[in-house]
Amino acid sequence: MSTPDEHELVAMVPGVPYGDGIVDGGSQETDAVGGRPPRHQAALHLSSVLPALSSAIGHPIPTRVHDDPAGLRSALGLPEVRSAIVVLVDGLGFWNLVSRAGHARYLRSLLNDSANQRPLSTCVPSTTVAAMGVFGTGTCPGLTGMTGYTQRNTDNGRICQLIQFRDAPDPLDLQRVPTVFEGLADEGVRVTSCGMPRFEHSALTRAALRGADYRCGTTAHDRLSAACESARTPGLTYVYIRDVDKTGHAQGWESRDWAATVERVDSQIAYLRRCAPAGTLLVIVADHGMVSAREEDRIDMASRPRLDEGVAMMGGEPRAPMLYLHEDADPADVIGRWKAELGDRIEMMTREQAISRGLYGPVDPRVAPMIGDVVAWSCGHTTIVDSREQTDLATRLPGVHGSRTMIETDVPCLIDVVPRRSR
Repeated sequence: MSTPDEHELVAMVPGVPYGDGIVDGGSQETDAVGGRPPRHQAALHLSSVLPALSSAIGHPIPTRVHDDPAGLRSALGLPEVRSAIVVLVDGLGFWNLVSRAGHARYLRSLLNDSANQRPLSTCVPSTTVAAMGVFGTGTCPGLTGMTGYTQRNTDNGRICQLIQFRDAPDPLDLQRVPTVFEGLADEGVRVTSCGMPRFEHSALTRAALRGADYRCGTTAHDRLSAACESARTPGLTYVYIRDVDKTGHAQGWESRDWAATVERVDSQIAYLRRCAPAGTLLVIVADHGMVSAREEDRIDMASRPRLDEGVAMMGGEPRAPMLYLHEDADPADVIGRWKAELGDRIEMMTREQAISRGLYGPVDPRVAPMIGDVVAWSCGHTTIVDSREQTDLATRLPGVHGSRTMIETDVPCLIDVVPRRSR
């Protein structure tokens, strides 16, 4: 498998559609680039992981965008097992990992298997809030109502934030789609989530990951040990690891600190393999990748008055702003001004165009107004910020994500089975 060059990594890639099959016209022969697998398989998507795992443990749970969990299991290459552990490493993009694989002894060994050399695609936007909804429900942002880090609260017309659900609707009112965890629990299957105490009753957990029996662990060792213990009973165990994303935002993914964090996380996941019961399926995924932000590519709305014309509010994130317009503003005019100002540093379209292209998956009518009247995605290393509304720290993060580039949207799906130990 070849590694893309930097130009290719920060270029836009076609969105992978939601579904169980392959886009018409896609083929292994014509679409493989540089020895890498094609990007047309709809099944190779973050939304497929939990439905596929439900089939792997013998209790298939279809969703509103995936009606063939068994087909997804086959597409992802998951064996049939009694017990599985899925680990979601926040911010560990596929190409970020490949580029620093020397710091991840265990994960590197998995990447040596050709079955693990094809990334999955995450959702649009490539950000934690949207991706956790997609992962947990096996659906899409157009159904979960979780369309960005910040978005319009249609109850009051203001911008809300969806990590802590600040100024947001109640999590159960915003995100109404049943989770895969709920579906499994309804069938009497053991479902366990092992995480930090602070996340047990968090708004994001209740919105996207409800339905599991939550096992708190103050330390990483406690959480991983709880996961290994839970796997002794048939069913599904979920483990969330946030450190990689946290370090990437603070120090940048190309920093020594990021590499050191990957080393530590790699050793934690290796511990799971050593200590989980023999025959347990391990699946390691991520919610998004990360791109380096550059000061010379930082666009501050405060110093670009033309970008403000017609814009009432801005949501989303620095790599994927959503523009909510004044009632009398013409979206085409706004797009024209932004393109004249920023050129090929940004890709833009109206809400209707984005929906018609399937970027948010099927969109519930109640969710559509939550998406910006105009949506945009940054190219290269560009970020769009507003120093009038955001802190200086928030506008200058060295590591960011949210756009539709290869490095941000490709995520790993690494598969292993715990071997039997020799006596």
